[in-house]
Amino acid sequence: MPGLDSGGNQPLSHWQMREIVLGANEAPKRIEAFLKKHFPIGYVRKLFRKNGVRINGKRAKAEEVIGPGDRVQLYLPFEADAKESSASGRAAKLQVIFEDDAILVLNKPAGVAVQEGKSVSRKESLLGLLQAKYRDRNARPQLIHRLDKDTSGLLLVAKNSEIAKQLEGRFGTGEVAKIYLGLVVGRLPEDAGEIAFPLPGREGSPVRALTRYRVVKRFSETTLVRVRIMTGRLHQIRLHFAKLGHPVVMDEQHGDFGFNKRFRKRFGLKRQFLHAETLTIDVGGKPRQWTAPLAEELSATLELLGNVKP
Repeated sequence: MPGLDSGGNQPLSHWQMREIVLGANEAPKRIEAFLKKHFPIGYVRKLFRKNGVRINGKRAKAEEVIGPGDRVQLYLPFEADAKESSASGRAAKLQVIFEDDAILVLNKPAGVAVQEGKSVSRKESLLGLLQAKYRDRNARPQLIHRLDKDTSGLLLVAKNSEIAKQLEGRFGTGEVAKIYLGLVVGRLPEDAGEIAFPLPGREGSPVRALTRYRVVKRFSETTLVRVRIMTGRLHQIRLHFAKLGHPVVMDEQHGDFGFNKRFRKRFGLKRQFLHAETLTIDVGGKPRQWTAPLAEELSATLELLGNVKP
């Protein structure tokens, strides 16, 4: 067994070992490509950086090829398994609000990423789970729009690429009404308003972004708002309210970190307070509308806030 990893940190022998044996039907491929299909990209890179991969007991490099019968050993920190299991458990609880031959409407829980990324493998993402589930049903789910990992609520998914092409362009034109419920820091002075700060587009240049909101209820230090986004920019609601000086409560990337720490300690909320509540779109010539109930942890937070004396 190896000693210290390449960074001089804890010995790999103190890590949990996971072994994967390739089946007889597995086509030869680079070990890095194989692992990226099963684990988060960032985790795979870390494995090779810290020399934590073995093929048949011998240290392996990313470009080495594996084939049928090969044994791949991975040395993973214990917490990695817990994280993956937790994500799988949350993803398994996906609630289907509506389904027909063309689309799926899901109530996505917070904590589930819609697609793979640096810290999320394809199989652990919502899209990967759906593609595996529908593989034998003559359907290949495609994302039409996205929700942040820690945002709960309604997500529309096409069952094939043709349907996706028909629908995806309509999300940036205002034809689709997406209503969110959010809790922001501070007491908004106006009962309704618009936020129109330009936001970074796909190539980084500023592009038009428009968010409309209406106050639902004001608490002592926060405001509950119902929000409609008229454009579909990355992190649009979170960035717009942050620029307004009223960031979304518990937003770890764009929020008020000091406030979040105090809020979490007092109310126990561990995720950003943002929920995709209502989705309205014309499907097959008929307007359809779906609503997702507020996630339990958000409802509990509102109940606690309502009991706080000014």
